[in-house]
Amino acid sequence: MENIKLIVDSSANMNNDPARNLEVVPLTISFGGEDYLDNQDLNMKEFLSNMNQNNVAGKTTCPSIQAWLDALEGTEKAIIVTMTSGMSGTFSSALQAKAMYEEKHPLSKIIVVDSRSAGPELAIIVHGIEKMLQGEMRFVDLEEAIAKFRMQTHLLFVLQSLHNLSLNGRVSPAVAKIAGLLKINLIGTASKEGKLEPLTKARGMKKAIREIIKYMKEDNYHGGEVIIDHCENEKDAEIIKNKILRRYPEAQITIRPMHALCNFMLDKGGCGQLMNKKLNITNPEHDPF
Repeated sequence: MENIKLIVDSSANMNNDPARNLEVVPLTISFGGEDYLDNQDLNMKEFLSNMNQNNVAGKTTCPSIQAWLDALEGTEKAIIVTMTSGMSGTFSSALQAKAMYEEKHPLSKIIVVDSRSAGPELAIIVHGIEKMLQGEMRFVDLEEAIAKFRMQTHLLFVLQSLHNLSLNGRVSPAVAKIAGLLKINLIGTASKEGKLEPLTKARGMKKAIREIIKYMKEDNYHGGEVIIDHCENEKDAEIIKNKILRRYPEAQITIRPMHALCNFMLDKGGCGQLMNKKLNITNPEHDPF
């Protein structure tokens, strides 16, 4: 298939890769009177230090329409994959950019995919799209094929800290404090509607990892690709990887550090895991305890 540009937002925890014709469009995280553009130039050590010291509510801002237009510039065909529309205006801004670009360039064709997730699930979807592009599939058939592929992925996540969620009104400060004192971890997933929802809680990371393996089995995982993203927690990410490999020796597992947006959402110690047969964040309308 002819060359097609792939564009994702920074929630995918991916980097620009010209060799793959892949570009990342950053979101912005704001707290403590500072704005942080979630790109490869961000000093992550400084960002995490400031985030861990922050005690006021923060916010995230989706890419502007112009940012998407800049990424599309010069392309005839492109596929944009965004984080869930259930948590961000990112999908909406990308759709508006698509309409404007196609109006200005009538021969261009742009597909915009709502991942209904965030983090490693976007990367898995991109990998699936890249395999499709290596075949003989017509561009007109890609949108339906991508939608079907998304049904084969599943996201799981573990929160060791509810600090940022409490600052931003997603759980009460009292619940966050008690969870921290009792070392309670929250295990969750992304719903079909693109909301991040809690599944269960576990006291201690060992029990949380057992819950993850259990949910993988219940989701009919049989050894496909797994991406484990973490926030300053490579140790537990490696433990999860090894436990998966013991049960599923054929699993293809990648461990990656999160970028700023997912670090902000999952907080220190958090892990997100995407399976190909996924890992995300929490429904703000649902108190997990």
